[in-house]
Amino acid sequence: MSARNPGMHLDLEWVSKVRVNTQAVLKRAQQIQGHKVAKKQWQAAWMLKAVTCIDLTTLAGDDTPSNVHRLCMKATHPIRHDLLKSMDMHDKGITTAAVCVYPSRVADAVKSLKAANSSLPVASVATGFPAGQTPLKTRLEEVRMAVKDGATEIDIVINRTLALTGQWAALYDEIRQFREACEDAHMKTILAVGELGTFTNVYKASLVSMMAGSDFIKTSTGKESVNATYPIAIVMVRAIRDYHLRTGHKVGFKPAGGIRTAQESVVWLTLMKEELGDEWLDPYLFRLGASSLLADIERQIYHYVTGRYPAYHELPMA
Repeated sequence: MSARNPGMHLDLEWVSKVRVNTQAVLKRAQQIQGHKVAKKQWQAAWMLKAVTCIDLTTLAGDDTPSNVHRLCMKATHPIRHDLLKSMDMHDKGITTAAVCVYPSRVADAVKSLKAANSSLPVASVATGFPAGQTPLKTRLEEVRMAVKDGATEIDIVINRTLALTGQWAALYDEIRQFREACEDAHMKTILAVGELGTFTNVYKASLVSMMAGSDFIKTSTGKESVNATYPIAIVMVRAIRDYHLRTGHKVGFKPAGGIRTAQESVVWLTLMKEELGDEWLDPYLFRLGASSLLADIERQIYHYVTGRYPAYHELPMA
């Protein structure tokens, strides 16, 4: 993980001056999507890069120890060994970046990874995910429990009410408390951008989250009607860039929700490369929150290696 973002005092003057040019953002998003995608071995290399940035996630009401175990095994061996071997990538230690589960499943994930001799991080969504509407005391307790059970990354959700009503100082204070409850765990702050209304609000929420010590800012819970979109990403990564220019601290970015195809994952990597530079093309500063994306990447890599698409039974599902 990257060096911890220590945060800073809340700079309300900076927050109040924020204005986002909507037309410019939309135009830039169109440019990113219009890029020619790399072909053949270049595309395969980008897809493997994307695999190493995935937070492989299960957030279902019917999660059990056995499907969490299966998720962990998939995370440690995300692409079939013979496919990697034919690309001469079998000995490069390719895994996903982390597994992400509900707090009550953290212990299961830690146990499975330990048994597999894997040092893969376990991330947990906490703080009343996905709505963030439970009492603050309960949300803080959830973070502490996940950390105690062995989570080394915590994905918190902000209280959207505070952002929507412009209570930036109150939002800052809440996130600071989550930061403390996380102890040594890295904190990813979910903005739930589909519920923030405007690009300007998204930018302000991004800034306040970083000032409060977030190590990553994340688009969505994956449960809202609008999740990770390219325009919203551009607003967030430019906030990251401005924060870095002002403080010298690099904060990571995690789009999540609705990212399902290998081709989309390559577009996301391109966006990071062009907006923030090569340093952000690394799981320390970039994650993709996804549950079904890996299956499509493995399918495309199978096609790259064999020249045909696999039947469903040929690739073990995550």
